[in-house]
Amino acid sequence: MIFARTAGRLWRVLTDPISRFNVWSYFHGFYKQMPDEEFLRFKFKSSLGYALNLDNPQTLCEKLQWLKLYDRRPEYTSMVDKLAVKKIVADKIGSEHVIPLIRVYDTFDDINFDELPEQFVLKCTHDSGGLAICRDKSTFDREAAKRKLTRSLGNNYFWIAREWPYKNVQPRIIAEEFVDALGKDNSIEYKLTCYNGRVKFFTICRGPAHDLWSKRTNEHYDRDFNRLNFWVNYRNPREPEKIPEQMHELIALSDKLAEGIPQVRVDWYIADGKIYFGEMTFFTWEGIMRFNPPEWDKILGSWLELPTEKRM
Repeated sequence: MIFARTAGRLWRVLTDPISRFNVWSYFHGFYKQMPDEEFLRFKFKSSLGYALNLDNPQTLCEKLQWLKLYDRRPEYTSMVDKLAVKKIVADKIGSEHVIPLIRVYDTFDDINFDELPEQFVLKCTHDSGGLAICRDKSTFDREAAKRKLTRSLGNNYFWIAREWPYKNVQPRIIAEEFVDALGKDNSIEYKLTCYNGRVKFFTICRGPAHDLWSKRTNEHYDRDFNRLNFWVNYRNPREPEKIPEQMHELIALSDKLAEGIPQVRVDWYIADGKIYFGEMTFFTWEGIMRFNPPEWDKILGSWLELPTEKRM
């Protein structure tokens, strides 16, 4: 059965140009010669089944592609840089919300593990998912971490879906303090999506990040804590999640960080009662999302007002 499924996927890649494009677009270096707009039009149509309308975008997914092309402000690069954003956040809302930095490295071989504590987290500054968590130095698999992080350092995340903020981020590795509440099967992240400088809805995510869809749940609420009945990839939990007491503060902090930005998602953690900033994301799921039910693509799109001028 597994062989048959694998053979079927391979055959689709070999015979179907759309399947082939979707696979090869995830390998950095392919399609670099294709202009951004042409690339996004093809990727959008092949992924969602309808043509991308950039002249009069209506759905959220369409508007996010428009922002990729026409809202290219230099400061966005620092906001997605996992090192540079720490200073931005500290300056705007206070260093107490920033997970402490231990060291910065240009390569994995630069890491002196004797200088690191027994527990720590290694992250690449320029991509999504390039991280390794050490809960115990005596059992930490350094070779596996080296393979993963070195591979990430060699990639430019921009080329996967033309998310412009990532294009010019300097690839580095940072070592951060370990926060015990994170990275577990029952860990919770709070992702607050802001339109036009203000939180419009938030998502409570339970489960390990960058893992199987079956291991994680997402639940969405508007700014007034009304539950929004849609899902993308991660299904809603069977029982509603508890909205934390700090949610009003999370909303206020997100509003400050999102000021002047058409669309950005601000991620947070709460550990031992303390609020920690996670990251800023400009294009959730690359801005290519299959909503269930589908009408939510248009509903959320109607909430987002695009800039009147293009910034390229």
